[in-house]
Amino acid sequence: MCVVAQAGDDYEQLFTATRDALSARRAVPEEFIEAAKNAFTWRTIDAELAQLTYDSSRAAGPAATRSETASVRALTYTSARLTIELEVTADSLLGQVVPAQLFTVEVQSRSGPDRTLRSDDIGCFAVHPRPASPFRLRCQAPGGLDAVTGWITL
Repeated sequence: MCVVAQAGDDYEQLFTATRDALSARRAVPEEFIEAAKNAFTWRTIDAELAQLTYDSSRAAGPAATRSETASVRALTYTSARLTIELEVTADSLLGQVVPAQLFTVEVQSRSGPDRTLRSDDIGCFAVHPRPASPFRLRCQAPGGLDAVTGWITL
């Protein structure tokens, strides 16, 4: 909308027209907002989904028949280009990403703020305290190695 002042115009009317024009410009159609939200969910499309390939709590075999219980639970997530190995202790989550290199590890939680950690140069990282609610890990390295686990509940 273009507002042009002419001689004899009421300035109050001009200010009202200008305010209305600016308000209309600021209003974003609902379908644009929905499209933006949908586009945002695609931001991690390049991350490969790492599938759970091992969970020590479900492993059957001689160790499962012993009377002692393990103090550590082990989980392994595998994607086409990397592996995420986790050890769950009473108060922390210890992990290593293979192949060994520096990774950014994002702990994404459904019930709280996300945490971002850095692994050491051999891919090891620690999450203290361990997540109490469902979470997933997104591991990113320079050079395009990127993977995300499914949601994990401990």
